[in-house]
Amino acid sequence: MPNAFVLKLACPNRPGIVAAVSTFLFEAGCNILDAQQFDDTETNRFFMRVVFNPVEGQADAEALRSGFAPVGERFGMEWSLRSRAEKRRVMLLASRFDHCLVDLLYRRRIGELQMDISAVVSNHPREAYGTTDFDGAPFHHLPVTKQTKLEQETQLWELIKATGTEVVVLARYMQVLSDGLAAKLTGRCINIHHSFLPGFKGAKPYHQAHARGVKLIGATAHYVTSDLDEGPIIEQDVERITHRDTPEDLVRKGRDIERRVLARALADHLDDRVILNGHRTVVFSG
Repeated sequence: MPNAFVLKLACPNRPGIVAAVSTFLFEAGCNILDAQQFDDTETNRFFMRVVFNPVEGQADAEALRSGFAPVGERFGMEWSLRSRAEKRRVMLLASRFDHCLVDLLYRRRIGELQMDISAVVSNHPREAYGTTDFDGAPFHHLPVTKQTKLEQETQLWELIKATGTEVVVLARYMQVLSDGLAAKLTGRCINIHHSFLPGFKGAKPYHQAHARGVKLIGATAHYVTSDLDEGPIIEQDVERITHRDTPEDLVRKGRDIERRVLARALADHLDDRVILNGHRTVVFSG
């Protein structure tokens, strides 16, 4: 949407927030295109996402941010204001399984995901991905062992800074980030993993699920934290399983779920639809 902006905010709930936001946009000569809000009565916090554009001419994001700052300060807001024309720089990390990586590359190429890929990073060499087209994104091979993990993460962090990366996506990157790196990437690193009832961890989770006769398999996309696979959840989905499904069927169906869940989570993040709410998230639907 040309010349449109998105404002998202979170703050302690009190009267006057919506009025203050609306008044600011009116006085700035802007028209509200879409507005969603949520009052969490358990935490007494208020969340809001507003899409707007100028009634006439062009608007400058930096000028709008400067103008809104006093409103944010008055209500103790955590907020961001961004032009929807700005594409975030996203780094994709992958390991041997490339289904999520290839899917995100494809969705970016057809314009479904509005992002610039700052780099593709893997702990496997470029040859492991055969004829995969990285669409011009630079590929970096950063091998890692238990002995070199901290050194490899230092290289990764330097690459994140050097490329101006804003979002990191673990597209089936089969390495656990250290607590230090996870902390540096708080709220801007998205992971995907399988999720079952009951939960299966370790090697061959789909084979474990088959052995237990599960009726549902699923996937969860979440923000990375120091608690392994327990960060705030952005998106989830499930697929029904029958007694006729083999372990290979579960793996195949699992790949499909992982692809679509990760893509939806990333799309929501890029469009400023996700706001952290403690250990949970508020996700405003499209």
